[in-house]
Amino acid sequence: MIILKLGGSILTNKDLQTSEVNYTNLNRLSAEIKEAISNKNSNKTLDDGLIIIHGAGSYGHPPAKKYKIGESFDISEYPEKRIGFSKTQNCVKRLNTIICSNFIDHGIPCVSLQASSFITTKNKRIETFNLDIIKKYLKEGFIPVIYGDVVIDSELKIAVLSGDQILQFIAKKLKSEEVILGTDVDGVFNKNPKRYDNAEIIPNLSSLNQIEEFDLTTNVDVTGGMIGKIKELLELAELGIESKIINANKPKIVLNALENKETRGTVIKITK
Repeated sequence: MIILKLGGSILTNKDLQTSEVNYTNLNRLSAEIKEAISNKNSNKTLDDGLIIIHGAGSYGHPPAKKYKIGESFDISEYPEKRIGFSKTQNCVKRLNTIICSNFIDHGIPCVSLQASSFITTKNKRIETFNLDIIKKYLKEGFIPVIYGDVVIDSELKIAVLSGDQILQFIAKKLKSEEVILGTDVDGVFNKNPKRYDNAEIIPNLSSLNQIEEFDLTTNVDVTGGMIGKIKELLELAELGIESKIINANKPKIVLNALENKETRGTVIKITK
């Protein structure tokens, strides 16, 4: 089973304060995913199913940041926080509906799963997660589509749950064969490729020590950026689950990764 994570910066114009879908990318990615599914008879990488997780981008980050979801607050502020929670949840659900509608239009048998309906956290880390529904949909040949969301938190009352943390939990519990992260850069670099022309890609990564001296600053968001992604993926590598960070902005890269073809990017893997 493969887990494909599509970042919010790929599916939306993330830097905007208004919600806007990047339909050019969405249509292309839908076509590539459909092609990979259609080719699975000749390529066995998707025989055990596919799960897609996507970020919130310009739909989720602005309201979550505005209402400071996940930060401590005085109980008198809770009524406004609840409204902020509701607005954020509604925004990310709207994005998911657009994405799933596009998938369906391309012939992808997907099913939307809202994280806040079956996941809770404790101090921003997953506490409860009902995996049964995901297993059942996979068994019936559906592609579950899950997304970053706001959830009930037993310590903070409410919190932001990133798609990266959802990815890590599912990969561990369902023993995923591979994880693919579609981002807006070619992989992990020794410095921010958006700022420096001489940035060099790191093709293989097996330890956080490899990148401690590097400048990995990217767009700061409410879920932790590239460093957070790498930490989550290194934990999976310890369990023998390989990950690839690729540039989903470029045509055919996601298709090639799904079909296990050679793809530019960073492989996170620990060889024992």
